Amino acid sequence: MRALATDPRGTWRAAVSITGLAALAAALVIGIRVGAVPVGANEIWNAFVAPTGNEAYQIIYNIRAPRVLVSALTGINLALAGCILQGVLRNPLADPGIIGVSAGAGLAAMSVMILWPGLTALVPAVAFAGALAAAGIVFMLSWDRGVQPLRLILAGVALAAFFGGGMSALMVFHSDKIQGTVNWMAGGFQGRSWNHVRMILPYSIAGIVGAMLSYRYLNALQLGDEVAKGLGIRVERARVCLVILAALLAASAVSVAGLLGFVGLIIPHITRMLVGSDFEYLMPCAAILGATLVVAADTVARTAFSPVEVPVGIFMAFLGAPFFIYLLRKGMKR
Repeated sequence: MRALATDPRGTWRAAVSITGLAALAAALVIGIRVGAVPVGANEIWNAFVAPTGNEAYQIIYNIRAPRVLVSALTGINLALAGCILQGVLRNPLADPGIIGVSAGAGLAAMSVMILWPGLTALVPAVAFAGALAAAGIVFMLSWDRGVQPLRLILAGVALAAFFGGGMSALMVFHSDKIQGTVNWMAGGFQGRSWNHVRMILPYSIAGIVGAMLSYRYLNALQLGDEVAKGLGIRVERARVCLVILAALLAASAVSVAGLLGFVGLIIPHITRMLVGSDFEYLMPCAAILGATLVVAADTVARTAFSPVEVPVGIFMAFLGAPFFIYLLRKGMKR
């Protein structure tokens, strides 16, 4: 406590963390309370402590609670994936889409929804497999006695373009069947259930634990490969493990949320502005902020134009695109 009191930066980081946790708790409660059928705080409490099986319980426990949990876990996974990739690639504009994960998941999911509509229930699992396959291909293309950051970026961009062409081809040749894919491609949480929570939860736990264990490696990589080697870091092994961790986090998020963009890009930047570039503090705070932003954005997206529900991916695009332009202008001025 004495060290915290004498370290203004530590005090500020603690304040940011506490404020972020409070904002996340508020976003979760508000996300459960508001909707077409508003519910009270007492009904939320009873739904988890003394369930009665009435209408309020069904709405809270089976519809809204899993939805806000899935959105929170998605925000955590995408934010951590963005932090890791920006650290590994030493590129502040890196995000999960840069390694082709989103495009691989999109092509796999769209193929099932259009070509085998009877297997729609398998879309999350197929999207996850497609994302991992895309990450594996990018690894093979970028490997040259180790994973080279520039080759990884170029391979990811090329693969994303290739898979994007595949999705466009499916839309052209099966234009009469694409209506069911629109919401998933836009990114959203409509109809998410406890099965989706169970699907993404293990990867969120692994991501949080991995982030807690890997911050020293990411801090060392920021100093350059030679300095990191001098500190005893096996650079190539660390880089491979970190990119695999980011790919797993991004793939799990895409498999339950669809193609939700900009979270992995803007959340690390906003968090870096608040707590600095030390990954020991950057990643936990980014996870909190990512969960808060996605839950809040989903709540606004589904209630602002009620009874019409806007996919949260569209809402995030309106938030993320201006911030991305701001980053570009700021970088050009520097």
